[in-house]
Amino acid sequence: MSIIEIKKLNKFYDESTHALKDIDLDIKEGEFLILLGLSGSGKSTLLRCINRLIEPTSGEINFLGNDVVKANSLSLRSIRSDIAMIFQQFNLVKNITVLTNVLTGNLSKHSLFSRWTKEEKELARQNLKRVGLQDFAYRKVRNLSGGQQQRVAIARALMQNPKLILADEPVASLDPATADSVMNYLGTLNKEDGITVVCSLHFLSLARKYGTRVVALKDGKIKFSGSPNDIDEQKFKDIYGEDAEEVEIR
Repeated sequence: MSIIEIKKLNKFYDESTHALKDIDLDIKEGEFLILLGLSGSGKSTLLRCINRLIEPTSGEINFLGNDVVKANSLSLRSIRSDIAMIFQQFNLVKNITVLTNVLTGNLSKHSLFSRWTKEEKELARQNLKRVGLQDFAYRKVRNLSGGQQQRVAIARALMQNPKLILADEPVASLDPATADSVMNYLGTLNKEDGITVVCSLHFLSLARKYGTRVVALKDGKIKFSGSPNDIDEQKFKDIYGEDAEEVEIR
């Protein structure tokens, strides 16, 4: 069953910037889909169109039977409650505690003046334990390393009990060992919880290790769709250019 169906999706930023060009893409429930491509290929734009952080110019996006493009503000809020987003720069509040940052994943279920419940706090602690940060709950985020901050962001995403996680280059700011560690947590959520993951990356080695399918973008178009193990040297150069060389992350 498809969790997302995208048809003829286009995005113009201005008359000269056609970021997405007639994208057709079905994403199955339970997939770990990797988006590959150069910077500017359309990966981030595609991810942000799926939950309408960016407004598509034309086309259709269907999420579990819901029309994302035509959804009004109330419907869109409901759709987004099932879609968690993880960002390259973590998007955490650095001057508050790890626990409070994780709890903000439940903000959509709160009114302006309601307080966190005991049950929510316990769930936040459980989610921190899942990413190995149970002892960091009361530290301020600014005192954590980049890899730890991204794990906080994953725990925050889990607070939504999402059906889909969109991860926009979540390891681009991290060193290789930490990058692999963060991808491993996302892979565990995909396998153990059955959460569909769509993740943009630059590293084919990580795509091969964690992805069930790769979609490669070039100049706003889909250049390749298939198994990461089917990307040979020539396909790699088709995606990244003749001078590109693959960098391994282990």
